[in-house]
Amino acid sequence: MIILTLLNLPKSLLTRYNVKIPKLHSISSRKMSTSEAKRNFDKYLFWFANEHVDFRVGELKAILSLLDVDIPLPDSIIEPFLILELPSESIALDIAKRSVTLKCILELWAEATNVQTLHSILKSYPQHVIKSYFAPDKSFKIKVEMFCNSQTEQEKLEKIESFHYLPIEGRVKLKNPDLSLQYIEYFGLDPNTIPEEPFRVFFGRKLADGRRDIITQLSLKSRKFIGNTSMDAQLSLIMANQGRVMPGDLVFDPFVGSGSLLISAAYFGAYVFGCDIDFMMLHGKTRPTRKQVRHIPRQNESVCVNFEQYGLRSRYIDVLVADSSVPFWRSGLLLDAIITDPPYGIREATEKVGTTKPCARSSPEVPDGSFHYPSKVDYSLPDILTDLMDFSARHLRVGGRLVYWIPVFRSEYCEDDLPKHSCFSLISNSEQVLSAHTSRRLLTYEKSRQPETNASKESVVSRESVSFRDKFFNHAEETRQMKRKKKMENYQNYQIKLRDTTNETKETDGELSELSDQIERHDK
Repeated sequence: MIILTLLNLPKSLLTRYNVKIPKLHSISSRKMSTSEAKRNFDKYLFWFANEHVDFRVGELKAILSLLDVDIPLPDSIIEPFLILELPSESIALDIAKRSVTLKCILELWAEATNVQTLHSILKSYPQHVIKSYFAPDKSFKIKVEMFCNSQTEQEKLEKIESFHYLPIEGRVKLKNPDLSLQYIEYFGLDPNTIPEEPFRVFFGRKLADGRRDIITQLSLKSRKFIGNTSMDAQLSLIMANQGRVMPGDLVFDPFVGSGSLLISAAYFGAYVFGCDIDFMMLHGKTRPTRKQVRHIPRQNESVCVNFEQYGLRSRYIDVLVADSSVPFWRSGLLLDAIITDPPYGIREATEKVGTTKPCARSSPEVPDGSFHYPSKVDYSLPDILTDLMDFSARHLRVGGRLVYWIPVFRSEYCEDDLPKHSCFSLISNSEQVLSAHTSRRLLTYEKSRQPETNASKESVVSRESVSFRDKFFNHAEETRQMKRKKKMENYQNYQIKLRDTTNETKETDGELSELSDQIERHDK
């Protein structure tokens, strides 16, 4: 009876009170009441890394949802700084433990548009609160940083000395101090037009760094097995966060490739598995991707080896060679998240099992003990997305998330053309710019209901908006023709200029020769 009662409780409560039940884990914090939250509201400064700007809101919303915290967020975060009111410091620390777009979090003591106002605010801060941090037995440091500007060491020291009025009693310790204070000056986003004075200044107590260290730890540079389209470590971690991956979750990738996305999900505690139609990739038999070792055959390289490299072997279930266009899974399979990057047909082929031959048998007879490599046909991106959405509707739990990429032409992009499904709602839509003309968008869907029992495919995918491959190569051919035409025009202009220069030189040489003859005749 006790076990049944515990199973009905939210995962967040079980984790918070250290109640351990097999296959039931969570890092979520409990949801606070409104009155309790108002009593404990504090302001916190979120300092984001200056890359992947469009992914900040999506990741932060997902982490807050994971922690059962409901606070309003802006639609976009262009500037690297964001001030939020949170119910408690522990929630800020939980956010820092998951976010990879976040540089650090500060408990904000003062914020102003100029330095003088900041000092005035800081001096009026409740002294009993500040003194509690500056005990004689607590070490400290004050760090000065600028965004979009630089400073000398002498200037840093002068700014540190300007906080002389703080009731500091402990000793200075630059590495791992008990108290780390930070002063930040923000000079805008344009390094070419830096103002004389900062737009905003901040001062506060540093709580924690974001998880930027995981990006280096899982970097593709040191990974044993990678492919042509292995996902960047930071983007993989962002996808895992947007999928709200938690310890004990079951995560699937239907286009697994070298398994980059599953590694990030496993790092956050999920059990992972996937499938791919490319036999050679899953068995580590493809041509090496790294240029310096392309002449050497792959040795001891596979998806499993990557998990062993990072100590995540216990989270790895398996990968299998399979055609994702065929519904081969049992109906009872229930997943917590599906995180994938479908092939676009540019660097990797979009294929499914099939044949173009008329009257071909669907199930060829294969003698025992022999291999059969089935023929393949084109698997268009619209069909891939349709099958992916329908598969997710059948096998994701309600509340589970589907996270995947879709390529677009920036000039033709329209949000109304994005894939839709009656069982899903679009939670996040972030853009990664690839070139002046193309980009790809990270779409995050959340399942809101179960599909109809006998209903046909319910997904709606615009074929005009996602025929990316044909448009990409047609545009590339047009671009090459334009480059050749421009090159020819430049060459012709160069020839004309060279001819004019040659004529001018000849005229000048003639004038000099005539002048020389006149001088000789004059001398005689």
